[in-house]
Amino acid sequence: MRVIITGGAGFLGRKLARAILERGALAGPDGAPAPVSELVLFDNVPPDDLGGRAEAVTGDIGDAATVRDLVGGGAASIFHLAAIVSAGAEEDFDLGYRVNLDGTRNLLEACRGLTAPPRLVFASSIAVYGGDLPETIEDDTPPLPQTSYGIQKLVGEQLIHDYTRKGYIDGRALRLPTIMVRPSPNRAASTWASSIIREPLQGKDYDCPVEPHVVMACLSPRRTADAFIAVHDLPGDRLGLKRTLLLSGLRATAADMAEAVARNAGNRRTGAIRWTPDPAIMRIVGGWPGEARGARAEALGIAPDGSIDEIVRAFIADDLADD
Repeated sequence: MRVIITGGAGFLGRKLARAILERGALAGPDGAPAPVSELVLFDNVPPDDLGGRAEAVTGDIGDAATVRDLVGGGAASIFHLAAIVSAGAEEDFDLGYRVNLDGTRNLLEACRGLTAPPRLVFASSIAVYGGDLPETIEDDTPPLPQTSYGIQKLVGEQLIHDYTRKGYIDGRALRLPTIMVRPSPNRAASTWASSIIREPLQGKDYDCPVEPHVVMACLSPRRTADAFIAVHDLPGDRLGLKRTLLLSGLRATAADMAEAVARNAGNRRTGAIRWTPDPAIMRIVGGWPGEARGARAEALGIAPDGSIDEIVRAFIADDLADD
């Protein structure tokens, strides 16, 4: 069957593509495992080479005709990861809406033209929460986004619900905590949570733009890719009318992350961490929850990481093994 990953050249898109290729099969339209005969990675830049095992398609998700051409060839499954991340969407209002909202609508409209509704998994975010938050967000915590990115993700979730209700897709949405450790910086306000681990482990000094007490709800790329596949493969009746799932993310402060680097660095020469708070970043991340507890997702078998040390060790094994 044909599978499409939008945002396929991105960090998470590449991780997901590799996980799908390793498995070789996903749940097909009838729910039974079906071999992935064609994996398409769509993005505005070419993805890394995957040994010829995936097709790269370059284009603009904000262009409806491009997306119609992408999906028009057929798709049993779509993972929609393409997005302008939080800080980028705040800085460029028009671009954020064009990619995060119009792009999602373009994709859903293209799916509407297919003869059979595809399974579609949408990458949402805990940026949908905000305001006066409890220390831990849970399944019943009401969303109140305080950024354009969070609003765009929340609207995207509702579109997934409506197009599923109409029978145009079999949709599911995942509210993701901060995914770390990323192999390189991006424009997200949360990028520091990866950099504070990655840079010192690569022997580089790092100026951290938040204070040591700032807390983040964290999830590793390994667990995230597994969650996308697990939610994709779930029968729709296991989800019912509530097609959005909150993924659990463990609580860790910036200081916890720095200490985990020191505990797990082994013989590596690590760089220094300097605390240089940026008021703009502090304002954004200060409105985010520090821990996410997705009881529904966990009951469906989607487990969080056990500790911040586990996340650091996974990064060393997956991304620094050859250093």
